[in-house]
Amino acid sequence: MLLGAFGGYLARQTLGKRTQDSAESKAERILSEARHRAEELERKAKQQQGEILLEAKNQSLKLVEDAKRTEADIRKDLQETQRRLEKREALFDQKLLELEDKKTKLEGQEKDLAVVKADLLKLKDEETSRLQEIAGLTREAALERLMGNVENDQKEALMARIRKLEQEGEEELERKGRNVLTLAMSRFASSVSVDGTTSSVEIPSDDMKGRIIGKEGRNIKAIEHLTGTEIIVDDTPNAITVSGFSPIRRQVAKRAIEALVKDGRIQPARIEEAVNEAKKNLAGDLKKAGEEALYALGIPVTSIDPKLVSILGRMKYRTSYGQNALQHSIEVAQISAMIAEELGADVFVCKKGGLFHDIGKAVDHDMQGAHPEIGYNIMKKFGFPEEIAYQSVAHHEDRPRTIEGAIVKAADAISGARPGARKQSLEQFIQRMEQLEATATNFDGVEKAYAIQAGREVRVFIKPETIDDLGAYKLARDIANKIEAELSYPGEVKVTVIRETRVIEFAK
Repeated sequence: MLLGAFGGYLARQTLGKRTQDSAESKAERILSEARHRAEELERKAKQQQGEILLEAKNQSLKLVEDAKRTEADIRKDLQETQRRLEKREALFDQKLLELEDKKTKLEGQEKDLAVVKADLLKLKDEETSRLQEIAGLTREAALERLMGNVENDQKEALMARIRKLEQEGEEELERKGRNVLTLAMSRFASSVSVDGTTSSVEIPSDDMKGRIIGKEGRNIKAIEHLTGTEIIVDDTPNAITVSGFSPIRRQVAKRAIEALVKDGRIQPARIEEAVNEAKKNLAGDLKKAGEEALYALGIPVTSIDPKLVSILGRMKYRTSYGQNALQHSIEVAQISAMIAEELGADVFVCKKGGLFHDIGKAVDHDMQGAHPEIGYNIMKKFGFPEEIAYQSVAHHEDRPRTIEGAIVKAADAISGARPGARKQSLEQFIQRMEQLEATATNFDGVEKAYAIQAGREVRVFIKPETIDDLGAYKLARDIANKIEAELSYPGEVKVTVIRETRVIEFAK
């Protein structure tokens, strides 16, 4: 057993040694191959690095050569540009020298001309002085005499020329104006309604009159105090009259009385309730009237502030010379729009400006100032543009500065001048006729003046020995300008100056 163990040990040692020798040889072989491969890779890397460096060197040389060529081209261009600039600068210098020479020559010529001019003026003054000494007249007197002689010699020709030009111009303008106005008026026709200063209230019986008057007149006094009107109870059957200059107050009183008569309870407390209720209902009617006016003209209600719509509705119960102010404003808006269509003006500005041109009359009792300025301020307050707000002022100006203003002014005159549209008292009519005649007779050389055709024409008779034909033309124009500037009248006034010479002789 010992021998066997020893023998096995020796065999194991021998086998292990062989295996170890085999592994070492294998490891040496692997290391040798690895060294060989590393040397091969290093050789290839050095070869590739050399090729890369060579290629980079070639590219850098190429770039340098390209840069040198580009630099040479740029330098060449710069040199060419510099040569051109030097050549142009030389030309400019030459031109500048030539201009300076010309300037010097012109300055010399200017001095020479100034000397010659002074000599001419001196000679002219000497000649004028000699002529004045010979003629015995100054220059102004000679010119005045010459102009007078020319005027006297050519007076007939001048009169004929002036008469012809005025006649042709008036006929042409009148024809064109008549066509435009006739077309606009024919397209729009409205009823004529003249409002008065009284309103009638129907009652069921005459017994109701005593109840309205009340004990010792307390009921009628309460109505008059609360409404600011005058209640007239006379012998008219089944009716009482409400009198007052304010249409709104008359309407409040009328509605309050109708409500009291319908209710039957007529006493001061109930009267106050009825008046307050009538004011509320009337406020709603005012807004409705304003909206209806906007609908009639095709203006969107939403584009107008509700407060301004109510102010517009107040004009339903406002009159001007008996003409309803709201109906008048609607007429002006319609006629303005039609005339604007014919003349090519802004239709929207004319229509809207025509509707609101008298808006100041709705509140002129509550505010200080004339209604054109009040209306202008109201429209500006509610955001209207300047061209529309200006219509409130333009329709009272002699010469509106815009064509739309002139159109609205003409439409306002058309609406107010229609027969029956407005009324005047006898005193106002007589006063206007007297003012027309007095305005004409204030001029020198006027013998008599008569206002005819309800103040539409003034016929002026002049002294023929004082004023000649040319002076008659000037006088007619001066009278018309003065009437236009000082008097207030609807439509237009025709001024006719008559110069007549009568020679009477008797044969015996």
